[in-house]
Amino acid sequence: MRREFLKTAGLVALGAFLAPNLAFSSCRKKKLPDSNFKGKVIIIGAGAAGLYAGYLLKSKNIDFEILEASPVYGGRLARLDGFADYPIDLGAQWLHGKNNIIADLIVKSKTKITLDESNQKYWFKNELVESLPQSVDIFEDNGAPDKSFKEFAIDKGLGDDYKYIIENIAGDEGAAASRLSVKYRNIEEENWNSGDDDYKFEQTFFEVFDKNIVPPIKDKIQLNTPVTEIDYSGNQIQIKTATTNYVADKIIITVPITVLKSSSIKFVPALSSAKTDAFSKIGMDAGMKVFLKFSTAFYDDNIIGGKICAAYANEKVGKSGNDNVLLAFIMGEQAEQLNALGSNQAIVNSLLTELDTIYQGKATANFIKAHVQNWTANPYIGGAYSYSTVGMGNARKDSATAIDNKLFFAGEAMNINGHHQTVHGAAETGYNAVLQLLTQTKK
Repeated sequence: MRREFLKTAGLVALGAFLAPNLAFSSCRKKKLPDSNFKGKVIIIGAGAAGLYAGYLLKSKNIDFEILEASPVYGGRLARLDGFADYPIDLGAQWLHGKNNIIADLIVKSKTKITLDESNQKYWFKNELVESLPQSVDIFEDNGAPDKSFKEFAIDKGLGDDYKYIIENIAGDEGAAASRLSVKYRNIEEENWNSGDDDYKFEQTFFEVFDKNIVPPIKDKIQLNTPVTEIDYSGNQIQIKTATTNYVADKIIITVPITVLKSSSIKFVPALSSAKTDAFSKIGMDAGMKVFLKFSTAFYDDNIIGGKICAAYANEKVGKSGNDNVLLAFIMGEQAEQLNALGSNQAIVNSLLTELDTIYQGKATANFIKAHVQNWTANPYIGGAYSYSTVGMGNARKDSATAIDNKLFFAGEAMNINGHHQTVHGAAETGYNAVLQLLTQTKK
């Protein structure tokens, strides 16, 4: 999912494909130390963090297994084929910046990507405009108080007319504007060093992992294996699932923060109140992506500020096919409201009604079909991605801290370097968990 949806208006149209060896400066090549660890590692979750951690353990010839609750690997990386004449990313689809841990994979695999320079328009006071009368670039204030984006915008004089513009900005962070902290978002943003450009894949982000990370470790992934209990009271860790019990010396937990907050996994002994409080302070709101296929491209590349969906994007950008697909990128309260409609058809109808209003009935007239990817309804995901809540404090650091040199935590929500919400941020935490495991162990 996209990190920087709101960009300065007036950018030029889509750029040419970038050759990977020219597009990227040298990225950070991290090497793991040698280790005498000879035990067994269990990784819980086969998303980006879990897969990357397994890939690294494999490179060190360490015995491991990955337990994945769902019937597929990838987590919030997923691919849709057959909907259009090009593949579609159902989850993460933008590479955010070129200086990150995933860049090596892009270069090595010669993956085709495109710099996303698509134009945008704003739905403002019931008309499409190319610019706004008042700047909304008010959230970069490093001295901002610990207030929500919604409260802060009102304080700065951005009233009801800007409500859904602000929802778009917050939604890009995976949150409702009423829940996202300006202060902690800015503190975390200071650590961001991946780069400011967004890139789209000619194929999919999922494919980067499926072709480069998964093949050497595929036989280590156990699907349909939800973990119900982790007993770390003894010398070895006992992991219970509905069908099989596992024993490990170390465990890397990479499930989404929603799963940790739900207490669906029982810990023995129980996690400390400090740990569970830290989990509770990391936000993760509802999120869904709806792909709308049309016979003609009557729409702009990006439409910002809708009441039903604050962010629409031309899915065709960066693709080599011809089909016209518009993405509705829906987060926070807007996703909750659509989810409450109770059916995919109702969700699609609501979006078409809004687009008909914006484009004088052209949406319904040109509509072919839709695909709804409701990440909120996925029992092993439960939302979009993590964000910084009001009052969050050091919750990420406290959440990511290992327990007894046995339990290690990874996943995008555990990234304390400003790269949460991203695939490369998740991979970084997988690397860090493996690094801790190898350097802190004497076995």
